[in-house]
Parts: sequence; C-alpha cells; structure tokens
Amino acid sequence: MKDAFGIPQSLLVLGGTSEIALATARRLIARRTRTVWLAGRPSPALEQSAADLRALGAEVRTVAFDALDPESHETVLGKVFAEGDVDMVLLAFGILGDQARDEREPLNAVRVAQTNYTGAVSAALVSAGALQSQGHGSLVVLSSVAGERARRANFIYGSSKAGLDTFTQGLGDALHGTGVHVMVVRPGFVRSKMTADLEESPLATTPEAVATAIELGLRRRSETVWVPGVLRLVMSALRHAPRALLRRLPV
Repeated sequence: MKDAFGIPQSLLVLGGTSEIALATARRLIARRTRTVWLAGRPSPALEQSAADLRALGAEVRTVAFDALDPESHETVLGKVFAEGDVDMVLLAFGILGDQARDEREPLNAVRVAQTNYTGAVSAALVSAGALQSQGHGSLVVLSSVAGERARRANFIYGSSKAGLDTFTQGLGDALHGTGVHVMVVRPGFVRSKMTADLEESPLATTPEAVATAIELGLRRRSETVWVPGVLRLVMSALRHAPRALLRRLPV
C-alpha cells in the first residue's frame, strides 16, 4: 500500500531494462519501495538489472513478458497480481525505430506501432483491471513530447506515442473515482542508450530527472507530467504552429 506521500511499497515495471524505469525504481527503493517485479524479454540485461536493484535492498523478481504477444498479457500479468497487491505499475517499454529505414520498410514501422501502441494498450488495460480489482494503485505510462505534434523527423514513433497518450488520458478518465491513479509522463529528448546515436535536442534531460519528476507526480497525484516542465509551454506553441511554418523549423 502506498504511504501518505504516494510512494509505493511494491512496483511492477513493464519494460524491465528501460533506463528511465530503472532510474525510477532506484529512486523509489531509496524512499520506500521493497518489492519490484521487472517484466521483459528474458536476457542477461534483465537479470543484471534485477541484481543491481537487489543490491539496493529490494526483493526483485523477473517476469518473462513480451509486448508483441498481447494474448499472453492477461496470464503473465495475472500471475504477478496473484502474488499480492501491486501499488504501482510503470509502463516503460517502447522502441524508437529508425525513421528513414522504417519509411522504406513498412513492416518495421508496423513493429514500432505494435510495440509502442498495441502492446501498451493491452498491457495497460490488463494492469488497470487488476489495479481496479484490488481497489488502489497507480498506473504510470511513459509517453513522449513526440506525440504532441507530427514532425517530419520522427512521425512514425510520434504517432505511436500520440495514440498511447490519448489512450492513457481516456483510461484515466474511465478510472476516475475507482481508487486507481493514472499518470501520463511526457519526457523530451532523454540522454540514454536508445538515443545515443541521435543529435541531442534542446532541453534534453536524463533518466534520473524523469525519475525525479515521476516521484513528484506520484506525491501530487498528477495526471500529466512534463520533463522538463518548460516543455509544456514549448509544445503548446508547436501544437498550434501552422504546418507550413513547422516544416521549416529544425525540429
């Protein structure tokens, strides 16, 4: 059960090798979290992530989970919830793709969409249903500012995040009053292994900064979190910019 400040005792991470998710888990373990499930495709990286968190004093278990196999989600996640209440689910899986390649090879674009949107919709609904059944908990979904406005440089990835963002907002409205808190997190460019080969964007942030914002959002029971916060204003301006102007901007 979460404490009065919204910090969970138990955490389920969907996307157990995500740098943002692991930074968040480390931060929450330092506060109060004692039980963590890391769900992802079995790999040495997943096991190492679990070992690193165990070294911080948490009980950590790994769960074989595949975003691209939605038919398994209810069974896989159901087993986690059957072990006891889960105070927080962090949906952190996703792939960036390669815009130029994915335009030439549509099946790669489909994989981005299926991972970032279809798989996330499935996992979020299963998790939300379980949280509602237990009567409490938070579902935190990592979206992106890329979903705020279609841009030439990453519209395949951005469109998948736009769908996820809209879905999560609607899910939050559907669960309002049930005891389940839903929070959308919209980071800008995050310095990580996923973006290591990309040119850094203005207002770039770090996994640790996103983790800090997530903790603050939990304490405040926020519905939307921007990282950094100034991106709310920046994206508001871009959202309303004429398309002819947006095409000329280096974004």
